[in-house]
Amino acid sequence: MIIEQTVRTAEGRPTMAPTQPERATLDVTIVLPCYNEQTHVVDEIERITKAMDASEFTYELLVIDDKSTDNTLAVIREAEPRFPHMRIMAFQRNGGSGTARRIGSQEAFGGIVVWTDADMSYPNERIPEFARYLRDNEHVDQVVGARTTEQGSHKVLRVPAKFAIRKFAELLAGTKIPDLNSGLRAFRKDVSLPYLRLLPPGFSCVTTITLAFLSNQHQVDFLPIEYAKRSGKSKFHFVRDAYRYILQVLRMTVYFNPIKVLMPLALFLFGLGVVKAIVDIFQYYFRVTTNAMLLIVTGLIIAAVALLADLIVRSRAD
Repeated sequence: MIIEQTVRTAEGRPTMAPTQPERATLDVTIVLPCYNEQTHVVDEIERITKAMDASEFTYELLVIDDKSTDNTLAVIREAEPRFPHMRIMAFQRNGGSGTARRIGSQEAFGGIVVWTDADMSYPNERIPEFARYLRDNEHVDQVVGARTTEQGSHKVLRVPAKFAIRKFAELLAGTKIPDLNSGLRAFRKDVSLPYLRLLPPGFSCVTTITLAFLSNQHQVDFLPIEYAKRSGKSKFHFVRDAYRYILQVLRMTVYFNPIKVLMPLALFLFGLGVVKAIVDIFQYYFRVTTNAMLLIVTGLIIAAVALLADLIVRSRAD
């Protein structure tokens, strides 16, 4: 089954036309975004197809070229006849890994969607194991590969930054998260559909899908995996992407549970204002300063916004 048909949405973004494969329903779709991976993308495709061919699952490998500036697309097309389960999606402009994963998931024919990278860093030979885990555990909606080592660039800065962001996410989500932004994961497509529209275009899409599931009482399990040094040049930019990760953690928590983010701040400011007002009463002979009143009013306003946001969340049909 080899299908390649690029069209544009009303927003101008490339997507696949709803061309039906030979079988309307497959077990697994592996979404593989590619951007400038010409030297190793075929090796990755071979590794994935070898593992899936040896498994009991029907599958498709959806390879998405995100407007590479090298010969990645040409290399994939040249190898196309060797991989009958491969579908190619060629973007007309670079949209980011999040955009590729979102569109790929929406267009998937498999009941289970797998996300992974094409840089040889993840143990993609274990993809059948992830699909099998979801098949055998009906209460689990997503399984994530939790990396036991860190091989990325900027390791000295990246490890403590990721640890801090993960602990912050755990605090807001109220559960332990062994790996917040692993690129290897499998989830049920039908469960993911309401949340795909929330995915940002960049790397923080993996953080988003994790928090979206956890915030809506979907079971997310973690399997330990080895993580190898990537092939090719890393697309990760420490300052920019770390900022986006933090922003996305806050955004997703506010989206699904605004009280958890806003109410502690409201209570802190209100309490600080009350304490300041009590001090003012004794210090200025029963007069309250403007600063104390501003703190109290600000706390009340944020609390009101938190309650209103929570009401909107509870009345929203996601």
